[in-house]
Amino acid sequence: MTKIVSLLDLFMQLQDINKPRYRKHLNIVIAALITSLLVMALLFGQILIALFSDGEGSNFILNLSGVVLAGLVCLSVVYTYRQHDFMTEVFYVWQLKQGLNKIYRKLRKIETAAFDNKNIDAVITLNYYHLASSQLFTLDDNTITLDSLQLEINKLQSLIEDNNLTINAEDYTPSMLAAF
Repeated sequence: MTKIVSLLDLFMQLQDINKPRYRKHLNIVIAALITSLLVMALLFGQILIALFSDGEGSNFILNLSGVVLAGLVCLSVVYTYRQHDFMTEVFYVWQLKQGLNKIYRKLRKIETAAFDNKNIDAVITLNYYHLASSQLFTLDDNTITLDSLQLEINKLQSLIEDNNLTINAEDYTPSMLAAF
């Protein structure tokens, strides 16, 4: 049987990430976004005040509009350049966090299905969740959480071994979440 893999499914596959490059690019992107948001918000606010203010009263709405416009410009630039080579790791981690969040919202049901009902899709999803979380925590230097995550990984690994299963992270597809 041929498996059709969607574009979203390809993004959900775990990839090897160069941590120093990721951290460097993430810091640059964050600094650029903060700086450009600040400068554009002030600039747009002043332009809007010059165009629409009579000099009386509060200009809060015009300044807020400047911030919103600056945010929209920043978002459109990030969206436009998300496929650029410079953004590869940053975009991958962003997608990974979104995928993990979708799993997390259903985690209780997935754990119940995996450990109580021995549901294979639940075991695959939980395995992916643990491996992806481990990668994310390592990339973000969240070493405090790694110990508790390792306990969960060991518990799942015991379940996998006890049931003679062969599970890989590549087995996971986001469409599996629909069952939970």
